[in-house]
Parts: sequence; C-alpha cells; structure tokens
Amino acid sequence: MPESALHAFDDKPMLWFGNMAKTIRYTLLSLRDLMVSAGPFLLLAVALLALAYWWLDPNPPKRVILATGPAQSAYEEFGKRYAKALAAEGIEVALLPSEGSAANLQLLREGKADLGFVQGGTDSYTDADESRLSSLGSLFVEPLWLFYRQEAAAKVVAVAKNPLAPQGEQAADPASGDATLSALTQLQGLRINVGTPGSGVPSLMDRLLQSNRIEPASLKASRLGQTPATVAFLGGELDAIVFASAPESLMVQMLLQTPGIQLMNFAQSEAYSRRFAFLSPALLPRGVVDLAGDIPPDDVRLVAPTTALITRNTTHPALLQLFAQAGNAIHGGAGWFKRAREYPNVENNELPIAKEAERAIKGDGPLLQRYLPFWVANLIERMWLALGIILAIMLPLSRVVPPLYAFRVRSRIFRWYGQLRDIENRMTTESHRTLLEELDQLDSRAEKVSVPLSYTDELYALRSNINLVRSKLTSG
Repeated sequence: MPESALHAFDDKPMLWFGNMAKTIRYTLLSLRDLMVSAGPFLLLAVALLALAYWWLDPNPPKRVILATGPAQSAYEEFGKRYAKALAAEGIEVALLPSEGSAANLQLLREGKADLGFVQGGTDSYTDADESRLSSLGSLFVEPLWLFYRQEAAAKVVAVAKNPLAPQGEQAADPASGDATLSALTQLQGLRINVGTPGSGVPSLMDRLLQSNRIEPASLKASRLGQTPATVAFLGGELDAIVFASAPESLMVQMLLQTPGIQLMNFAQSEAYSRRFAFLSPALLPRGVVDLAGDIPPDDVRLVAPTTALITRNTTHPALLQLFAQAGNAIHGGAGWFKRAREYPNVENNELPIAKEAERAIKGDGPLLQRYLPFWVANLIERMWLALGIILAIMLPLSRVVPPLYAFRVRSRIFRWYGQLRDIENRMTTESHRTLLEELDQLDSRAEKVSVPLSYTDELYALRSNINLVRSKLTSG
C-alpha cells in the first residue's frame, strides 16, 4: 500500500472527530444555554418532587409485624402464608406469637404490632379504637369448637335420666353409648377448659353461658393454653375443651378424627346468631372431614364468629394494599364453611374498613401492578397527584425559558454593539489608525463567537456593521 494511502488512512479518525466537533458546535440549539436557562426551574421541580416524596412517603417500610396466635393454630398458619406472599414483594413479615385474639387486640392498641387477627366479639371497641384501628375485611368464619369425651356425655345423660340417684351410683346406661350433647346447659358439673385469657374465647363463652343462665360456679372451668389443654383432655383430665379456630387448625383436624371424642352440636345455632350480631350459624356437613370414614357421621350445627385482619391506621397504605391482595388469594377459595370467593368481604366488621382493603376486595387491584413491579407501580400510583400539581405549577413558569434562552444567546452578539458604537462616536475626535486597530480586535473577537445556526443572521449582521464602520474610517 502506498505511503500516501497509509497517511490518508491514519487521518480518517482525526477528520471524523473534527467533523463531529463542528457538527456539535454548529447546531440549531445550544444545549448549554438551554440548560442554564432552564436550570433554576429544573431545580425547583426537583425540590418540589423531593418535598412531595417526603410528605407522601410512597414506598412502604421493608418490615411489618403481624400478631398471630398460639403454636399450631390457624392464626399461625395463615401468618406464615401472608409472610410468604409478601416476601415475594421484598417485604419481611415478622410473626408475633400470642395467646390469641384478645392478646392481638391489646398488642395493636399498644402499638407493638402493625396488624393482627382478631375474632369478632372479642371485646367491645371504644371510640379510641375506631379512630386508631381499621379492618382489612372479614377473612373467614372461626367456629366455636366444643369437643367432649363420650364417657362424659354418657354420664350427663345418666344424670338427666335419674337425677335423684345418689352421686356415685349414677351410671351410664349401656344403651347410651351414642349419647350426645347439644346444649350448653348440659355442661354443668363437667371439667371444661374455656380458653386462655389472651384469646377471645373466655369472653365469648361468658356471654353464651350468661345467655343460658348458667352460673360460672356450676362449671369446673380452667383456662389452660390450647396445647396443654388438649393434652389434658386426651389424657382424661378434662371432660370438655372449647376454642374458636378455623378448620385449618391442626388441633381441630386431629380432634375431629380422634376416637371417643365428639363435637357438640349447637341445636340453637340460629337463635344464637339472632341474639349476638357477631355470631353466624355454620354447618359442618356430614363426611366433610373424611368422606371414606364418614366423619362426621351427621351434620353438625355450630356458631361462628368472623375473624378480621385488624390494622393500625399508622400502617403504610401500600402494606395494607399488599395484605388485602394476599388475603384474596389466601382466603378466597372454597372451604368447609364457605364457597369460593365468598371471603374476604366487608360484612360483619366491627371497625371501619380501610379503603385499600375495600378496593382490593371489590376490584381486581391497581392497573399498573398488572404490568409493572410492585415498587414502581406503587410509586407512580401514590405520586401521580403530586406530579400533576408540580406540572401545573411548572408549565406557566416554563414559558419564561424560551425568552431567557434567546436573551442568553443574543447577549453574546449584542454586547459587542456597545463597543462598536463607542468606536463610531470617537471617529471625530481620535486617530482613525487607533480606532481601526480597535475595530480589527473587535472583528477578531466577533469571529470567535459561537451561536446556534438559528441565530447566525444576527452574528453576520454584527460583522457587517463592523465592516460598515471600517469603511467609514478608511474613507475619512
């Protein structure tokens, strides 16, 4: 290859960069001047956006505390499901074990938990509760499970048949092996565990016993925890045990299939639901536990309070939205006491419904979350109003930018007119040679002025005027 060709090849990169520099220099718009002109307004917009972000706090914290319940309870199981659902969105759900519904309500009141499962009828809500707490909807019914030993029921039936027989001589009728209990009045004299103080069962049982005119002293009541009470019950130390739980509870599943253990049939379940607004009748269908084993062998009528997910009003709205959406997936299927999509719902709630939960229960969720990650969709959803306000403020102010930009560009040209006018005014008093030297210097500076192509006519007008003054000096 000839040496000249090699030099030409080596010069191509330099030529390319030179042409690129000219292209950048001779443009229709000066980005630098535009940025300087619009800079204050951009800074104002950024400041307003930062202020709106701080005020609205659109992104939720990465950790939230959920009060659940005792070990192996349905509350604990549901808590694990919520934790798994929110972990997919980068939220850590810390599960806080408790004695049950009443303890959860107290934890919420004290601010030690952000959300918690609370059974209907657990306590009477105060005005302060209604201003500090909200409901994410009714999640599921939590039947009152009253299990009793068959031998205890046989004794009750024997006493009922021969109440005058001396104690100790009252024996179960051999034909009463299938004896069943169907009324709370039959529990008098039995050893029964009515739940721990931290659960909602003791207060619920107190109301039910009072409605049946049963004196607490007529019961040999204990308040053991669910697990130790179950152990004592299976060991024969208790005649009956009562707790409220969803059928998903492992204790419920186990006791329903334990030989010698029966579930009390609330024959007056409809009447209980009319007397207490927080109760609803529930039916455990025959064979629903085990179709092959025909467990239970008959339909069992129960009374069931509704459990809701209660939250503090200070909990971030985005978290409430996530919990409500997770609740639709966790509790929306069919079950022993519900049809598909019957829960969650906004009925039978003792506290106001959070608007995020109402929207999630009645709708399909935010549109943006169908196409964008949660964090991005949430940010846009909660900031769009602030963005609209900022745009409404900035649009009128932005009209100042074009005139300011034009002034900045033209000022590079116009500032030399003052010096040109001064040279022209001194033509009659000073040496033309000196003025020509100043004019040449002015012309040299004007040649170096860089303006966008749209303003070159004014630059050429300046240089033309310089030549006009030069011609006057040379002709004079």
